[in-house]
Amino acid sequence: MIMPESGPERPGVPPDAVGFVLAGGKSSRMGQDKALVQLAGQSLAERALGILRGAGLAVSLAGGSPAIADLAPVVQDSVSGLGPLGGICAALASTSARLAVFMPIDLPLLPAPLIVYLLEHANVTGVGVTLTSIGGFAQTFPAVLDRGVLAVLESELQAGRRGCFAAFETAAARLGQRVSVIPVETLVQSCQVAHPESLAAERWFLNVNAPDGLRLANQHLSGPHRVS
Repeated sequence: MIMPESGPERPGVPPDAVGFVLAGGKSSRMGQDKALVQLAGQSLAERALGILRGAGLAVSLAGGSPAIADLAPVVQDSVSGLGPLGGICAALASTSARLAVFMPIDLPLLPAPLIVYLLEHANVTGVGVTLTSIGGFAQTFPAVLDRGVLAVLESELQAGRRGCFAAFETAAARLGQRVSVIPVETLVQSCQVAHPESLAAERWFLNVNAPDGLRLANQHLSGPHRVS
């Protein structure tokens, strides 16, 4: 079993929780390995790992090229080419931790305090799948998953159903639950979560998987799109 690299302890973060950065994508829209693309002086891989470490988690990479293998332990897919759900299943199978946070490498503006809140919520409620929403739309990532959903996710994968969100819904239903979806706006308005770089909540989920997204991310970090 691969041991994830430990982060600093954070009050409220369950001790049996770990974090995984989904880094196995093809980067076709970026035109280069997006894990190595620089944003505000860090590669996207470094930034994603830093977010999870900032939440007090031991971290690993789920997939990824040899170029980033020195940044954290790597869990490779058992079968390549199965997309993010394949990476999630391999990562869950590699750990004995009860809770695992998954975030893709191309959401570099997520704040660590949001991850902390989601973990606390999942730990207290005992739900199998915890997600967020923004503007009324549920977001597939970041996702906090209880390891108990692994068997269902593997079944979905083996059946050729590779969509992560649909698999999460199926897993929750098998547990007699619904996916727990937490509106980010509510957390911000109630001062339960704030961005360390003062970005407005609607900017947190910018997907940096193409050059235009990278340009916008740089603008958001240096421009006026901040909480006053």
